[in-house]
Amino acid sequence: MLKYHLSLLFCLLNVLFFSQNIQISQGLFFEGEPSISINPTNSQHLIVAWMGLQTGEKIAIKSSVSFDGGISWSTPIWQPHVTTGNSSADVSLGFDPSGNAYMCYIDYDNVGFTQGQVVVRKSTNGGVTWGNAAEVINISDCPNKLCIDRPWMVIDNSGNSTPAAIYVTSVNANQPTMVNPPYNPYLTVSLDGGNTFGTPRTLDTLNFLAGMSIPQPVGTPSIDGNGRIYAMYPSYETSQSPFPRQILSYSDSKGTNVDHLISYQGVNTGVSNNSLKRAAKLSADKSHSGHLAFCFLNELNDQADVYMMETFDSGNSWSTMIRVNQDPISNPRVQDLIWSDFNENGDLLVTWRDRRNAPADGYEQPTEIYAAVKPFGGSFQTDYSISSQAVAHDSILNESGNDFMSVVFRGDTAYAVWGDVRSGALKIYLNKWHVQMQTGDVTVIYQDEQTFIHPNPTRDYIQLPPQITVPAEVCIFSMDGALVKKETLTTAHKIEINTLKTGTYLIEFSHDTKLIRKKFIVE
Repeated sequence: MLKYHLSLLFCLLNVLFFSQNIQISQGLFFEGEPSISINPTNSQHLIVAWMGLQTGEKIAIKSSVSFDGGISWSTPIWQPHVTTGNSSADVSLGFDPSGNAYMCYIDYDNVGFTQGQVVVRKSTNGGVTWGNAAEVINISDCPNKLCIDRPWMVIDNSGNSTPAAIYVTSVNANQPTMVNPPYNPYLTVSLDGGNTFGTPRTLDTLNFLAGMSIPQPVGTPSIDGNGRIYAMYPSYETSQSPFPRQILSYSDSKGTNVDHLISYQGVNTGVSNNSLKRAAKLSADKSHSGHLAFCFLNELNDQADVYMMETFDSGNSWSTMIRVNQDPISNPRVQDLIWSDFNENGDLLVTWRDRRNAPADGYEQPTEIYAAVKPFGGSFQTDYSISSQAVAHDSILNESGNDFMSVVFRGDTAYAVWGDVRSGALKIYLNKWHVQMQTGDVTVIYQDEQTFIHPNPTRDYIQLPPQITVPAEVCIFSMDGALVKKETLTTAHKIEINTLKTGTYLIEFSHDTKLIRKKFIVE
């Protein structure tokens, strides 16, 4: 969130037992924080967007589209900045009932915060191209608040408004020297198909204030099948209650009037580890009126676990907290990076980043991506891994840039996108799988064959792309910068590396006047 990183590399790996992981981004640098959306009128039509470094730019928003259920994907395109020199972050996607696609993100001065805004772009051809940026909320709308962080867009597909209402929530940036408390979640609404947005408003109000203690009270939004907009946000204001709260805001008037309910009040409402990606997720069941699920991290068992509460009466009463990850309670491992979605039957899918198999406690441990399904009216089925391996920690994960994964769930088919560092850099992977059989097919969404090296990890050799012009000088460096191998390619594109010790290395070669650097792992 409001970040800027550089990194290297990407690779394609297969999942062993369940479905396989697909590499989405194929840039040479940092790719992070993906969002995925599925067309409500065509389950074969998907869009994925993410943050990525574009040549000559800072971080830009990139996207790719599939019209065949993820079998093939378009070459990624990127969105120009509103102002030269800006950076972008925090993309979210959505469709309206007519199949128009929308993309929401921040475009801002990420150094001095002199200017910036949340914008929405519309696509009338399914994400192949995108229209002009419409401003949602501007830094100038909220002096001393920087109210443009973590924009989160949801679109009313109930058919109760034409054009479909588009809602965007946002929050104060995490800039303590520039933001004055109290802190607030914000809501901005478009009623003309994303052409213009109304005046931003705060979601919190008297007796339901977010308060002075939580710097970023993110409001996680969702819309039910009747067009009611909900947003859950955290609150800690001792003038209201001595305990922290989770407050459910909702509106039946397209944001003109907002009502509130206290969904939870008491201890164990959050986690103390600031490194964890701690955002909660509210999901509304569009097939069963009043059915909501709220997924969040909780330290009830002295560690950060994934919990869920649900309501069947629009938030007037909630279930007890249900622990979602099913490793033993005595297993002291932390979980984070939650997402969830309902399918059209009211079944709930929850995904998260899991450390149950890590050798020790703490955030900086190897992780997997796990999933669990709760059928409508039933209990959670056995959870399972949807990633191919335990991925070692990397220092880039201590920074912002991997705050969210994203999931869509239709029938028995699920798509999840997330970032991990299995290839030595933060890159985005997609998994499509059948939630009951826990198996699926894999296709490459987009692969830059000009710079793809394989196998990775490897033991005996590295194969460079056949497109690389020969002769070509290839250098391999250890991660401390020492040159460990130098070779000139002639007709072959294979580099023998069986003399290298186990570890991570950097291979360097030239192609089309560009210097290509890739990390690889020797097992």
